[in-house]
Amino acid sequence: MDAEEPWMRGLHADTGYLLYRLGLRSGQLFNTFLQESGLRLRHYAVLRYLAGAEGALQRELSTRLGYDPSAIVGLVDDLERLGMTERRPSPDDRRSKIVVLTEDGRAFLRGTDEAGRRVTNDLLAPLDTAERETLQALLLRVVDRP
Repeated sequence: MDAEEPWMRGLHADTGYLLYRLGLRSGQLFNTFLQESGLRLRHYAVLRYLAGAEGALQRELSTRLGYDPSAIVGLVDDLERLGMTERRPSPDDRRSKIVVLTEDGRAFLRGTDEAGRRVTNDLLAPLDTAERETLQALLLRVVDRP
């Protein structure tokens, strides 16, 4: 860090700012990787969540992913248009629709697994394996806190 830039020293001491910068960098790398598909990281997050669920209400997606409910509607619309998700009547409440991953959505995710690992490896290149595991564990503790 340049000694002539004391304002930068202050920012680099701010964990929230560093997490913000890491999130921006991660999003940029991932969006670059997804660019050819026409999807963004937010779409990918919906698909990844649905891959581990047997379907989800849109409000559940909003809560679990931390996205505004109106953003979820647009994301699901995009994914449905691409044939990666579909809305089905909820077995618990016929007035509600659940969003499910289609086979095309599953195929897309299978095709992105290796590229996703490459993005993560690029992002975390300065860290060794133990440091990456520690970072992952610490982030999970912070993110999963009620």
